[in-house]
This record gives sequence, structure tokens and C-alpha cells, in this order.
Amino acid sequence: MRERTQGNSVTQLHKKLQEEHSAAWTRRTLDYFAACEPFTDSCLVEPPVFSAPPPLPALPKPKWLLAVYARDVLSRLPEVKARITSVFGSVLKMDSTKKVTKKVAGAAANTAGWCTNVGNEHGQVLVWVLTAAEGHGLWPMAAGLMRRYREAGVAPPVIMYVERDCCSPHGQSQVRAMFAEWRELQVRLDIWHFMRRFAAGVTTEAHQLYGVFMARLSRCIFELDPADVAALRLAKQGQLLAQGVGPVSEKALDQMITRRELALHCCKRTRGAEETARRIKALVDEMDSEKGRDTLGGPLVDHECIQQVWKEQQRHITCIQDPEGFSLYLKTGTLKKGGVDLCCYRCARGSTSLESFHLHLNRFIPGTSASDAHFQADLLEGLMLEPGPHGGSCELRIYSSAEREAMDRLSLDERYQPPGSHTGELLGMEYLYSQSGRSLTVMDNPEEEDRLVELMDDEAVRDEGFVEEEPENLTVPVLFAPEHSSVQQASSPSSSAPSTSSRGDLRQRLSQSPLPPPLPPPLPPPLSPPLPPPLPPPLPPPLPPPLQRSVQPTGASGPAASAGSSVADQAPAAVLGPDGIPGWDKVQDLAEYLVTLRQAL
Repeated sequence: MRERTQGNSVTQLHKKLQEEHSAAWTRRTLDYFAACEPFTDSCLVEPPVFSAPPPLPALPKPKWLLAVYARDVLSRLPEVKARITSVFGSVLKMDSTKKVTKKVAGAAANTAGWCTNVGNEHGQVLVWVLTAAEGHGLWPMAAGLMRRYREAGVAPPVIMYVERDCCSPHGQSQVRAMFAEWRELQVRLDIWHFMRRFAAGVTTEAHQLYGVFMARLSRCIFELDPADVAALRLAKQGQLLAQGVGPVSEKALDQMITRRELALHCCKRTRGAEETARRIKALVDEMDSEKGRDTLGGPLVDHECIQQVWKEQQRHITCIQDPEGFSLYLKTGTLKKGGVDLCCYRCARGSTSLESFHLHLNRFIPGTSASDAHFQADLLEGLMLEPGPHGGSCELRIYSSAEREAMDRLSLDERYQPPGSHTGELLGMEYLYSQSGRSLTVMDNPEEEDRLVELMDDEAVRDEGFVEEEPENLTVPVLFAPEHSSVQQASSPSSSAPSTSSRGDLRQRLSQSPLPPPLPPPLPPPLSPPLPPPLPPPLPPPLPPPLQRSVQPTGASGPAASAGSSVADQAPAAVLGPDGIPGWDKVQDLAEYLVTLRQAL
């Protein structure tokens, strides 16, 4: 139960125990039958009667296993809280999620609206709380963080990345007001959230040019370090030569380098407020023109929406720039690729690490729901198993806080810092209950715990076992310049697809389809009398008369104008058929075209 992986739940543990017990009971029963078999075969008159083997004993239910696990975690609760509240950082990230709050069950169900986390540049979590709403509900959390730094004598953080409230046109932002004690704190907007705001101006994310737009938007904000890029290209070329692949062009080589490799081995920096604004403005204008259409003529962006997004986001250009004189990259080691030693970096910019952490929060809670005490125990234990001061290295799996502390202290590591005592900060469900004047009752009474366990449903602790993949970081600019010339070349004037809109009525599209040429009549034999002309094929039964359309076309009148007008000009209302289903006019148009096609053949 301590290993927080997919599929590891009390239900899975119960199945494994049941399998082991069933195998042991089967082996003992077979031994018993094997011992009785000689007596049965040697008897000639009446076989002896042996007693039946004992039945398979029943195992404890999954909810009993969950109660035992929760008691183990709660017995180490003071040590766990002390280690969590002993973490600091110079670059903080604050982000919120709603997904994990849906697993809160019992008396606290539907009371938590957000789960807010604060992490540092090393990927460690300083604090996590559950709140009914964002905004003023986070002020006690901010006060606890500032008191932690002040009492420990640690320098305040320099930067804080947020998803909103980075600045305000009407004075001080809410984040600056919450952390007013840290006067030198620079509040920055996370660039991933900044880019996602531009995605609200596109017509659909399934558009052919959406990926090109987001890639070019990243290139408008960032530029890669030329020395790191040159070293990575050389290493990639060495890997290809080792695999027997001949020399390739620089453009083809850049397309083989993935975003993960760029994020690991290359530093990037922002281009500056003026240059970034100029590039983004040019990109928005280009995508808002004819160049921003796909092969069917569909636009990538909505004109009014994208212009409104750009107007609102211009003031945040300065909020996404890197701070002056502060390094956001930490060298974590080297990696040899293609005979080249590449540096490995960890970037402190943005809240991407917290976005990845949100994927693991659901895995901390086994099953689909948990009561308040079990929810608190599972999340605190999950934080202890995270890398860094919470959980140590991945190779050494130690779950005892006292043993881990002794190992770190006796190892004489210069980076070791003894954890302090619990600062009294409220975490998780405790923070949620404090907003309503209540306190989280830890199940210290065995009788009360047994009663709550009996009320639980076995299906509530079942783990679905699905795997969630971490999303790709779209803020990493690719090396090759994303172009959409190939998409535009496919949309030529000679193409049969419409150039102004991908939508059209059925009659217009069918009428544009070329009809097959009629077959020539067969020539009669030279000496035979002429044959009578063949009878025409029987016509299909007449169609019912078309229903009257409620909306008349606007503009020119007459048959020619009616046949040449489009759906956008006519704007017909929905035509109901005999069965009351709309779309009867489309059926008539299709039948008319099929009759015409049959006569032509």
C-alpha cells in the first residue's frame, strides 16, 4: 500500500492475498487427499470415510486493510508534517487543480472546490491545501508560508510563478497583496498558461494549422542558447552515424530533435518585451489573414475573438519575461550522446512541475473516493514518497521517517539539513475544515473508526488502474521553423474543394461534381436492316411534392438567381419530412440528382 503506483490499491492487495491464501489452501488440501488415497485403494470391502477438509478461511475485507494502512500513516503524522514544512526555495510556483477534489467522500463530500499547491525550483511541494474557493481563501496559507521563512531565518523567495493575478491595471495584484511581507518578490505569469489563453481565439484545436500556430508562438517568446543547440546537433549527428545513417541536412536533423531533448540539454531565455510583442503581433495578423486557412478554406482563428485576446494579453508581455540577473537553470549532471558530453539542466521557470505533480495527486488516493481522514493520510504519505527531502532517491525506498533521518545525518553529507519542527501550518483537509470553523477529527477512537469502516462500500476503494501520460511541454520551441506552405499549396484554385468555406449545402456540392460522359450508341452492322430505337429506361416513381419552405431567399428573384444562390444567402429554415424529422429538403435534392445521373448514364 505504501507504493503509490497505478493499480496499487486495497482491492488489488486483497486480490493478491486471496490468491496466495487460495494457493496455500489448495496445496494443503491436495496433501490431505494424497494421504487418504492409499487407505481408500487398499480397502476391499468398504472404503473408510474421511472427514472433509476444512473450508477456506475468509479474508478481511478491503476496507479493513485500508483502516490498518491509515492507522500506520497517522501514527507517523507529526514527523510527516515536520518534514513537509521544512522545505524552502528561492523560486516558488503556485497552481490549483480541481480533479483530486472529486475523490473527497463522506461528510466532506462536495465541500472542496480547489486543491492549491506551492512548489519550489527543485520540484518539491512546500504546502498543499484544499479550499472551497480561490482568492481570499488562500490568505491564511500565505501567512503560514511567510511565517515559516521568518522563523527559520531563510531568505525570502525571489520569484513566484502564478497562473493568474500576476498584475492588475488598478493597482496592486492579489498575489502581491497576499505576500506583502516579501517586498522584493517578483510575480511572474506562467508562460504555458499565457499561451493557452491564445488558444481560446482559435476556431478549433483540430485545425491543421493549430500545431503550427502554437509552435511559432513559442518561438516568438523564447530563443535557445546557440552553444547548447550546436552541441545537441553534434550529438544527434553522432548517434545517426553510429546507427549507420549517412550525413543528413541541418533541417532534417532539427526535425529529429524532440522537445524533451531540447528541454533537457538546452537553456532558453525570453526575447524581451518589445521583441516579443512585435513577433506575437505579426503572428496574430498572419494567422488572421488568408494564410491562416486550411485546405478547405476554414480559418484557424476567429477575427474578433483573437483580436480581443491579443488586446487583453498585451499587458502581460512584461509579466512573462525572465528576471534580470537571476539564473533560472540548474545543472544536474552530464549525459554522453553520440560521443558528445551534453549538460543536463533543470529549469526553474514556470509551473510546469506542478502541472506534472497534479497528475500524481490522483494516484495518491487509491480507488475513486476516500473519507476525510483517509484522504488526508493518503496525500501526506504520497508527499513523503516524492523525490527530494520528502522521499530521497528513487533507489532507496525507506518509509520510516526516523530511519531516513538517521541515514541522512550519519552519512556526513554537506547538503544535509536537519528538519525543523512542525510550524503549525494547516495542510490538506485541515485547511478546508478551518475555513468553516471546524477541525479534522483524526480517528484515534478504535470504536469510532470501526463504525466508519463498516459504513464504507467495497466498491469505493476499487482502483481503476488507468495510466495517465504527462502532457508535452508546448513552451519548448522547436529548432525547425514551423511553416504551413505545404498546407497552403494543397489549397489551389484548381482544387475541387471550396476555397471560402468548408461548409455548403448538398445541392451545391453535388452540382459541382462532374457527370460521366454519355456512352455513344452502338453502330449497326453494315448489311443488317436498321434496328428500331431502344426503349428508354423506366422512370422512377414520382417523388412527393416538395414541402413549402418557410423562409424565402433574399436578393435577386427568378429561377437563375435561386439556383445560383448559396446557403449563406438563402438561410432556409429546417424542412420537416412526413415523419416529422428535419432535413427533408436534402433528401429531395439527393433524389433529384440521382435521377439526373441515371438519365445521363
